[in-house]
Amino acid sequence: MGDVKKEILMKRQLPIVLTATLIIFAAKGLSTPLTAADQTPNVIILYADDMGVADVSYGDKEAKIQTPNIDRLASEGMTFTDGHSSSGICTPSRFAMLTGQHHWRRFHGIVGAFGGTVFEDGEYTIAEMFQGRGYHTACFGKWHLGWDFDAIRKPGVEKKDRVKAESYDWTKPFPGGPLERGFDHYFGDGTINFPPYCWIEGDRFLTIPTMPVMKSKPLAGSGSFRPGPMAGSWNPFDILPTITDKTVEWIAKQEKEQPFFAYLAFNSPHYPIVPNKEFHGKSKAGYYGDFVIETDTQVGKVLAALDEKGLAENTIVIFTADNGPETHAFERLEEFGQWSSGDFRGVKRDIYEGGHRVPFIVRWPGQVEAGSKSDEVVSQVDFAATFATIIDFPLGEDDAIDSYNLLPVLTGEEYESPLRTATVQNTNPKQYALRQGDWVLIDAPTGAVKEPASYLKHFELDPYGKGHPGLLFNLKVDPRQSKNLYDQHPDKVGRMRSLLKRYIGGERCAPPR
Repeated sequence: MGDVKKEILMKRQLPIVLTATLIIFAAKGLSTPLTAADQTPNVIILYADDMGVADVSYGDKEAKIQTPNIDRLASEGMTFTDGHSSSGICTPSRFAMLTGQHHWRRFHGIVGAFGGTVFEDGEYTIAEMFQGRGYHTACFGKWHLGWDFDAIRKPGVEKKDRVKAESYDWTKPFPGGPLERGFDHYFGDGTINFPPYCWIEGDRFLTIPTMPVMKSKPLAGSGSFRPGPMAGSWNPFDILPTITDKTVEWIAKQEKEQPFFAYLAFNSPHYPIVPNKEFHGKSKAGYYGDFVIETDTQVGKVLAALDEKGLAENTIVIFTADNGPETHAFERLEEFGQWSSGDFRGVKRDIYEGGHRVPFIVRWPGQVEAGSKSDEVVSQVDFAATFATIIDFPLGEDDAIDSYNLLPVLTGEEYESPLRTATVQNTNPKQYALRQGDWVLIDAPTGAVKEPASYLKHFELDPYGKGHPGLLFNLKVDPRQSKNLYDQHPDKVGRMRSLLKRYIGGERCAPPR
């Protein structure tokens, strides 16, 4: 950790009694901090990749994809039916979740192959907050927030040669990753479809890339890999079970008296679709559904590890995802009659609901009512203020500026609903949506990137697009966003657009501390 970060954390730290375990699958927080007599919970965030709200079965025996372990979390915790990621794509949502500020204040796109970090020096992250409170912190799996490739690239390498293994010194430390953002430990492969294709532990390469990446075949489902160096032993089918097993091993080493924060970022069910053979045919939605079921099995492994260690009762578990399903959801709709976005319009990259409304479950025994549901609009940026309240961490005025404290909702305390004044959704530059109560304004001609004619016909949807200055929907009566009310409510459009412009112009979304 740099000197700037150390100084910031030292200024924020206060004495606190720490114990126990908190696991989170998308959660909110307590309205008042725990007292010294209470056990400070451990936290685990289980983060799926490209998963729609209807990819979880929630106890529905007729669902084409059965997820009994995620269903168990829902039955033992709270399900948020209106939970959102910050973006409709990967990197921005992960950044927003870890910092409590929306990605669009800084950037819109993903970190590309060989891309640098998206963080600024001294920037707040929830991992650094936990670390500053004496938590053990660990990150497993997909990072996709950038590394310092310049530190390992050999001098004089031309841009065209950056995909070659011999252009790098793989014996050097690999900086710029999780260890510099508040995590004591990291194990993973970086990003499954981005180079380098190898295992990384901490800031060191465990396996050395010496050859070009394999072609996409043979894979169970479809998918591809960006060009770049690969270790000879690397196998995409190993990624999901291995990162889970490493997480389980790490949990087994933790003690009740020492709080911890673990962030397990699954590579699934993101493309390439690579369910292992024992899961083939387990779903009624093709290899994608099988991959979701394998993901659910990994969730079960983590829950079992908590049970075996006696940590479950004081653990917050959050299960959520970085964005909605990939566009292959259109094909599954036709072939299997399974629509990953459920009652909603849109897929990954869209600012329609299906692009960012994601599974959002929080389990916290003794604090969150088992089997409860909430219709509150919540966002993953809210984790920061929620956790800060739980561990009595004083956020700075410029920290987590878009983050609301969700504890009143989680614990059933009285609060003024809706909790959030408004929620901004964004994927692409100059295309924003503002949610306020039941209403959502899309300040663009369409909320989609791609909508096949067969899909539009199936749900009887207008494609919108050219000729529409904007779109306005009442989600309470029209969750599919099929009836544009923009022209009928000019005053509402004007007020919502004005608030959206204020947020985009720099105003914080959350109330001042």
